[in-house]
Amino acid sequence: MKLTDDEVRYVADLANLRLSDDEVKRMSHDLGEILTHIEQLNALDTAEVAPMAQVLYDADETATLREDVPHQPLSNKEALANAAESGAGYYKVPRVIER
Repeated sequence: MKLTDDEVRYVADLANLRLSDDEVKRMSHDLGEILTHIEQLNALDTAEVAPMAQVLYDADETATLREDVPHQPLSNKEALANAAESGAGYYKVPRVIER
């Protein structure tokens, strides 16, 4: 599947990325290859394939889920102990969104 430069720039803008013209050309090719592969996967008939995993199922002795044991949660002071910067009981992080 071939993507136009405008489509690549649109997707990059959604991800808040600034791409050079060379990067747009490369991403156009790479994303096109990915979408072509996905189209091939979508063409496969999976009607007879059983699901490999399910979140909601009855657990048995082979289940790999851990026991849900209640324990004491971290205090606010413990949670912030390794924070690079904190204040007023919260993590402080640098602003990253400029729009």
